[in-house]
Amino acid sequence: MKQQLEQAIAGIVAGLFGELAQTSTVELTWTDDKFGDFATNVSMHLARQLGKLPREIAEQIAERIKAELSDYVADVSVAGPGFINLTLQDSQLVGNLNIPAAQTLAGKTVLVEYSDPNPFKPLHAGHLYTTLVGDAIARLQEASGASVTRLNYGGDVGLHVGKSMWAILRELGGTNPEKLNDIPVAERATWLGEQYVAGTAAYEDDPIAKDEIVALNAQVYQIHSQNDHDSPFAQIYWTCRNWSYEYFTKLYEQLRVTPFDRIIPESEIVPLGLQTVREQQKNGVYEESDGAVVFKGEAFGLHTRVFINSKGLPTYETKDVGLLMTKWQDYHFDRSIVITANEQQQYMAVMLKSVEQFAPEEAERSLHVTHGMVKLAGGMKMSSRRGNIAGAVDILQAAATANTAATGQDNDDTVIGAVKYAFLKVRIGGDIAYDPVESVSLEGNSGPYLQYAYARACSILAKAGDGEHSTSNE
Repeated sequence: MKQQLEQAIAGIVAGLFGELAQTSTVELTWTDDKFGDFATNVSMHLARQLGKLPREIAEQIAERIKAELSDYVADVSVAGPGFINLTLQDSQLVGNLNIPAAQTLAGKTVLVEYSDPNPFKPLHAGHLYTTLVGDAIARLQEASGASVTRLNYGGDVGLHVGKSMWAILRELGGTNPEKLNDIPVAERATWLGEQYVAGTAAYEDDPIAKDEIVALNAQVYQIHSQNDHDSPFAQIYWTCRNWSYEYFTKLYEQLRVTPFDRIIPESEIVPLGLQTVREQQKNGVYEESDGAVVFKGEAFGLHTRVFINSKGLPTYETKDVGLLMTKWQDYHFDRSIVITANEQQQYMAVMLKSVEQFAPEEAERSLHVTHGMVKLAGGMKMSSRRGNIAGAVDILQAAATANTAATGQDNDDTVIGAVKYAFLKVRIGGDIAYDPVESVSLEGNSGPYLQYAYARACSILAKAGDGEHSTSNE
């Protein structure tokens, strides 16, 4: 369409100005939606050759476009010193909707792992971002013909759980699982987040609490190894873990993202991770260092990381080895895409390089996509450890409040659409400075774009015979 229109306008220019116009190329560029679909500044290139004002030339070209290209162009206008703005006929856009996406991944099995929140902690703005980006990437893979499996991996074991359990036991006055019934359903996710922050502060500030947390961390691993669901400690653990998953599921439904095909908890892949690292330690891939098991990445331009600590417990690195091997065993994928924050880039590079030494195909087919940090307006980085985190729910509530203030309406579809666009319009890899007021603003690259683009798309689809589309967010 774009190339055909450029050629047609070039013919008009040549017809109007003859040989003097032959050195001027007509180039159409996408323009702001308030001006139309395309714009060209060809009149400015012609002005010096013709000795005329660019706007005068533009008006001549615009008149001919209206007369000769009305089947393609619904409206033509001249703006500023001589820009020609074009709005396409809806029928032309409908024709382009019928062009199928190139099936470059047909027959391929693609895994997309994203969101990855940890139970016992709130789903924060960073998780919200990777959830929306991951859903978009998964949809693009499907549109290209791939068979896509959406995976969600989270840490239901590890030091953060020990920190949370320490604070939970303190709040309950010991191993009293029945007291969990006193916590209102609507407050459970917030309550769990508060316990994590309290446990983290105790771990960092109180040596006695730190030792207790380390012991609780080991106890959590023990209830998994023993499949313990009955002891009072285990009842508290499993109940709180379920609270987290219920909270995550509810939020995903609110976000209108495609449901995950599988949630993989860390506890599920720890045995395979430990087995793999121990086996490859015998082969020299991993080696002992001060009682721990490490991979020395310096030989590959990376750095050394611990895979099993001096107490025999797996670190995140070993868990990710177990996750990768589980993915391969269960799916034998053509591509495995993992989406995390930029700060995990070096970590993932070391982990994948270690796997490359004994499972090169699995490592080669893994793609790590990183994104920037989500920051509050003003650039402050958020940290769940410090407790100044903006939760995913907080982001959505802030957008809802800003939308009501700006429009007087309380529309969840608009809020979700505005947040999605605010996150997805940013290049993947850069930081995201989220401003809820800007995200729902009726000016700039935000609200109007969504309203105009979606409303027009619905209008076009309706004209194409699809009467089921409305202006709600899908």
